Amino acid sequence: MEFLTVQGARTFVKEWPATASPDATSRPVLLMLHGNPDTHAIWTGVATRISDRFRCLAPDLPGMGQSSTPDGWDASLSSQAAWVNSLCDSLSLTEPFHLAVHDIGGPFGLSFTCEHPERVRSLAIGNTLFQTSYRWHPWARVWRTPILGELSMALMNRALFIREVEKGARKLSRKEIALAYEQLTPRSKKSVLTWYRAMTPARFAGWEERLWALTKERIPTTVVWGEHDPYIPTRFARCFGTENIRMFPDAGHWVIAEEVEAVGDHLAAFFSSSSQA
Repeated sequence: MEFLTVQGARTFVKEWPATASPDATSRPVLLMLHGNPDTHAIWTGVATRISDRFRCLAPDLPGMGQSSTPDGWDASLSSQAAWVNSLCDSLSLTEPFHLAVHDIGGPFGLSFTCEHPERVRSLAIGNTLFQTSYRWHPWARVWRTPILGELSMALMNRALFIREVEKGARKLSRKEIALAYEQLTPRSKKSVLTWYRAMTPARFAGWEERLWALTKERIPTTVVWGEHDPYIPTRFARCFGTENIRMFPDAGHWVIAEEVEAVGDHLAAFFSSSSQA
């Protein structure tokens, strides 16, 4: 699978294993949503490790990677939830599936979970935000500011990008970070600005409580969290309504790529137990 249409926009979706695999479509589905400044590729390590047991699907979010942005895209929580729902329809996902989210993929997936809990079999949350008590990190404040945000994107270069990502990804190599830089485009930079300007923690009011009710009582949920995250304080790992939390003391914000084996094994065990429940 490569491209499909979601809300009228050309959307890239990566699938592991390849659909040519005889039993691929019969495996439990795991939908994986990436963050900023990433693409579907951030999930490659985990997906490759567990695709013998799950059909792993990872889209590029609107305007990022190889995906286009739907007309009239405003990046509100309702719009993010609707986009994920339309994606699932385009993928013909008729049965409940497992969902994993990271960074800005969190609000996409968690708002969708609030709106369509019947479609989510279980949930894995990695270093993301969905709380009114959160306060933006310095780069987010820059991106939220008109003109300053555009200037920061225009002045971004490989050296600056690598230096800043290294602060939040203790275990990623410079080669891995450079590959992420190469996936940045003017469209993805614009999409990042749109997303951050649409989001303010106050807008999680109501949504946060709805998610908590679901993760406490209805949807099995686990959290995987890198403790050396300069963007989202560690205390937020305990703010998703679950006690099933796996902390990674040597990892940073990009825990899903920094601890591929451990995260992959944890998610495989968690999703497998959820499938059997």
